[in-house]
Amino acid sequence: MMRPLRLGMVGGGQGAFIGAVHRMAARLDGAFTLVAGALSSAPDRARASGAELGLDPARTYTSFEEMAKREARRKDGIEAVAIVTPNHLHAEPAMAFLRRGIHVICDKPLTATMAEARQLARAAEKSGALFILTHNYTGYPMVRQARAMVAAGDIGQLRLVQVEYAQDWLTERVEATGSRQAEWRTDPARSGQGGALGDIGTHAFNLAAFVTGEDPAALSADLSSFVPGRPLDDNAHILLRYASGARGMLWASQVAPGNENGLRLRVYGDRGGLEWSQEEPNRLWFTPFGEQKRLITRGGAGVLAPAARVTRVPAGHPEGYLEAFATLYLEAARAIHARQAATGTGTGTGTGTGPDPAVTYPTLDDGLKGMRFIAAAVASSKRNAAWVSL
Repeated sequence: MMRPLRLGMVGGGQGAFIGAVHRMAARLDGAFTLVAGALSSAPDRARASGAELGLDPARTYTSFEEMAKREARRKDGIEAVAIVTPNHLHAEPAMAFLRRGIHVICDKPLTATMAEARQLARAAEKSGALFILTHNYTGYPMVRQARAMVAAGDIGQLRLVQVEYAQDWLTERVEATGSRQAEWRTDPARSGQGGALGDIGTHAFNLAAFVTGEDPAALSADLSSFVPGRPLDDNAHILLRYASGARGMLWASQVAPGNENGLRLRVYGDRGGLEWSQEEPNRLWFTPFGEQKRLITRGGAGVLAPAARVTRVPAGHPEGYLEAFATLYLEAARAIHARQAATGTGTGTGTGTGPDPAVTYPTLDDGLKGMRFIAAAVASSKRNAAWVSL
């Protein structure tokens, strides 16, 4: 059992969706205890949000700058902070805490702009603190099963990658109806260059790379804004080329009626294929070439160690979105405890050797790759889907 780490949060106040998800994920395995927050840029909402969560009023801050300074001075100050703000408010808070040696757990995409991403990367390199990016779909046991099978050569040499993330919630101009979630996601000043591309396209891009172990070398993108008056894309069709010779296709859409959270991955090699769907996350289909399709279930026969170590309940009891999110928080806690043990910080003695090699989570480097993906796709689409190097 690990001692719960003291967690702070920036953003995630009243009316926020993803902040509540992060809080549930952080406490599911008892790895973190929320003790401080700058939950809103509006002072009254920040204080009211802190009161709702039972935070000490003295540790309910009205700005992230104040929180970073004061928590860094406390003997019982936070050991990690979760950044759950809109994209344009990721970089500055993250850097404020990194400069003070406080570990950062940040929602994706990394930042709103490439310039911010590079600045954040420099701050993280100087800090020595850990940076965890919450591409939560990498926490699903069957995603880790697929990753392990690809690495073991079960599908042979990678040939084809098909990944898609389809939703329908922006089929109409919801941002004009007062929806806070839609407003910032469709605003270039807050979301960045990518609409659906940045919001869910980066998830699809990251999932494909996580499972295959390969990053595309070039892409050709066709981005569309089907809803009149919407300044950012709400649909993206992207072709991918890999240095290994593999080819891929990525589709991200938030205007596809009948789709809720249709994240789906199919990868094929010269010896077989794998198929996984986020809406049926406990199942992974494996088809060796020339043989019948086989179903591998979470917790069932044929499950490999990377999947088994992040499985909480027996087969047949579904695990889903919140548990996958919680897996990243648990992996983050393991890495932070290992860092403290190695450096003598926190309750560490300075005698540790680092985390278990099995500990896996998306890093700042994954975030930079996601930002390059967005920039390349936007550039390609502006040039009539010209091929752009990554």
